[in-house]
Amino acid sequence: MSDAIERLVSLFVRFPGIGPRQASRFVQFLLRSSAATRRELIEAVQSLGASVHQCTQCMRFFSGKEKVCGICTNLERDKSLLAVVASDADLAALEYSHNFRGHYFVLGGTVSLASEKTNNLRIKQLLESIPAHVKNGLKEIILAFPANPEGDATAIQVREQLESRQGLTLPSLKITSLGRGLSTGSELEYADPETLKNALESRR
Repeated sequence: MSDAIERLVSLFVRFPGIGPRQASRFVQFLLRSSAATRRELIEAVQSLGASVHQCTQCMRFFSGKEKVCGICTNLERDKSLLAVVASDADLAALEYSHNFRGHYFVLGGTVSLASEKTNNLRIKQLLESIPAHVKNGLKEIILAFPANPEGDATAIQVREQLESRQGLTLPSLKITSLGRGLSTGSELEYADPETLKNALESRR
């Protein structure tokens, strides 16, 4: 595609939840912006590859020179709780709500109902990480997935994998899911702090 405007629109359309009309608005905004603003955006995107990487423990993306992020190294976090979330956005939603002070593991998505494949999910890495968490005092694993069919299917898959290994490679742990604070069909990343608080308090 040779047209610079159309090419940029096509790139924005690749973003989750962004259609052609909204992508076009982004491009028009950039065209009206100053050269300094466009340069700032270019530098910010380029810096992602240079300074942002995945935490080796929770698998979230963060900016820093260390291999482990600040959440995982924070000694004030509750080591007895581990929330398994689908994405970095879901982790951020829980973190910004200030209702959860445990540790996290980012699974990398949810089960696709069309294929029911879990190839791209970090279930194996999750299972491998549990013994270290147990050694540090882990008591409960919270399956914090969206309240939709994909989230429910993912929770079932992860719960089965965890329970099948309890008593073998894993000790007996409490495994819970978010409660009724989340309405059916809702995405975790868009939930408000009060809703997340209710979902955590009513987990079962």
